[in-house]
Amino acid sequence: MQAMSEKNLGALGDRARLSNPVHFLALGFGSGLSPKAPGTMGTLAAIPVFLLIAWLPLPAYLAVVAVVCVLGIWICDRAARDFGVHDHPAIVWDEIAGFLVTMIAVPAGFLWVVLGFLLFRLFDILKPWPIRWLDRRVHGGLGIMLDDIVAGVFSLLILHLLIWLVGG
Repeated sequence: MQAMSEKNLGALGDRARLSNPVHFLALGFGSGLSPKAPGTMGTLAAIPVFLLIAWLPLPAYLAVVAVVCVLGIWICDRAARDFGVHDHPAIVWDEIAGFLVTMIAVPAGFLWVVLGFLLFRLFDILKPWPIRWLDRRVHGGLGIMLDDIVAGVFSLLILHLLIWLVGG
């Protein structure tokens, strides 16, 4: 799999290596190498991560998400510098973090995971204010992470509203 994925690095060429732990994480365990919709593939890669930590008590879940987000600033900044491209589409650690934010205190049921996925992708793609503003004005690892974290917060709010409305 690594040999095939290494071929999909395209314009990244020799600058990205799945054998490099920072690149492996930044590339969403390889999901960001998808030639089509790498952000969507990165969000799909976040689902098993969510399912692994969904059973944690809320304070522990929040601690894991905080570590993923804070560490993500460094991971994304380092990968962007290594790749020579700010927020290269293959960098999808921010999608993983954003989805985990979306799913804070959300039941791990199939319906909620699918709705969380769809809401997060919607906000991440459309980038309504202030997401687009942040995406354009904040640079470096913080800029790569921040717009997805805010998209995750928007998705989280709507998801919790839906849960409250249906009594989920």
